[in-house]
Amino acid sequence: MKGRILLIEDELSMRLGISHALRENGYDIISCEDGNQGVNLLGHERFDLVITDLRLPGLNGMEVLSKAKEMYPDIGVILITAFPEVETAVSAIKQGAFDYISKPFTNEALLIVVKRYFNYRKLKQENVRLRETIKGRAQFENIIGESSVMKAVFDLINTVAPTDVPVLIRGESGTGKELVANALHNLSERKDKPFIKINCAAIPENLLESELFGHEKGAFTGAVQARKGKFEAANGGTIFFDEIGDMPLSLQVKLLRVLEDQEITRLGGYKGIKVDVRTIFATSKDLKEAIQEGTFREDLFYRINVVPIHLPPLRERGEDITALIEYFLKMYSTKYGKNGLNISPDAYKSLLAYDYPGNVRELKNAIERAVLLSTGSQIYVTHLPSVFRKMAEDLPCISEDLPLEEGVKCYERQRILKALEQTKGKKIEAAARLGISRKVLWKKLKELNIDI
Repeated sequence: MKGRILLIEDELSMRLGISHALRENGYDIISCEDGNQGVNLLGHERFDLVITDLRLPGLNGMEVLSKAKEMYPDIGVILITAFPEVETAVSAIKQGAFDYISKPFTNEALLIVVKRYFNYRKLKQENVRLRETIKGRAQFENIIGESSVMKAVFDLINTVAPTDVPVLIRGESGTGKELVANALHNLSERKDKPFIKINCAAIPENLLESELFGHEKGAFTGAVQARKGKFEAANGGTIFFDEIGDMPLSLQVKLLRVLEDQEITRLGGYKGIKVDVRTIFATSKDLKEAIQEGTFREDLFYRINVVPIHLPPLRERGEDITALIEYFLKMYSTKYGKNGLNISPDAYKSLLAYDYPGNVRELKNAIERAVLLSTGSQIYVTHLPSVFRKMAEDLPCISEDLPLEEGVKCYERQRILKALEQTKGKKIEAAARLGISRKVLWKKLKELNIDI
């Protein structure tokens, strides 16, 4: 069936004629003879389109339009009018009707209007689908990953984001835990509500309780007025606890109580305040190890670890490094007005060979620095931090599978790169260190394809 239509027409011959024409053209048609019956049918069954006469027993066509839109804002309504009522029909379109058709009309004319509505509806649904697709991509635009492990992370985010279950994001520093928290909030039903972030490692212990739960006037020296805490500020939305493993034990028990009761008590207060908050947690610590050491409560761990999301270190997702390099290069080239900037082969090899103890954050900072320091159209090894330049020097040259001539070239290349590093790119000084002339150095640079 092409679509389900409710026809409300009090004239029997017209009702039968329109019903027959629509049914013959593949539409599922239900008909009735007055407005009250029509609205009653709308309350019990779902339709894609309502075709209603303007003048009806019971509720008139305008009232049917109002009721239909109230129940189903996206439903289509086509009005049948007499010629003198065209002005009223135009007013109805302003109130949400799709179109009107004036009596007398042929079945062919009505079918054209009906077909136009269903084409419009299909296009609208496609636009909604495309917007949702684009929106979904936008939520992940700062989390770059094409590896199987990252695709699994994206799938898990999409699955749990619409729910209110607590999520614990685990991963080394720099792996993007906060970006995952952002995505979980942005893809949730709470996306238009507050998103409050707390870094448990950055707030002194004596201030953290007040920050979380707020305080009443006079609760401590300097509390000259009552103040809401983060839980109250996040009411209806999401609160993100970064580095939850650093929360003091004295506060962990209070947090556990809040998570279980969804109620907080301000510092210095006695009255419980109900809060509706979705909680997300992140840590770079091994919380099970912290439990064994007595620095983290086991009951709190099981309360927050309902859905764990593990972010692997960059060294375990090497296939993502190229995509990350290209993403950050484009981002910072645009930011600093250096569009068209490229990375030289030597610099690229160094970026790919490094193991990134600082994870994605370290790669991001390295690319930003290189873009800022570059003066031409390319990023060279000397624009990268020293740890990456060291990688260029340390690329292995000794291998039984490497021909002698290639091994010699590799050794020469490393010696020249090291000399250039020691002289900060000054070729005359580098040539002197190598015991060759400047002219020979230039020749070697060309032969060995060293970009600097």
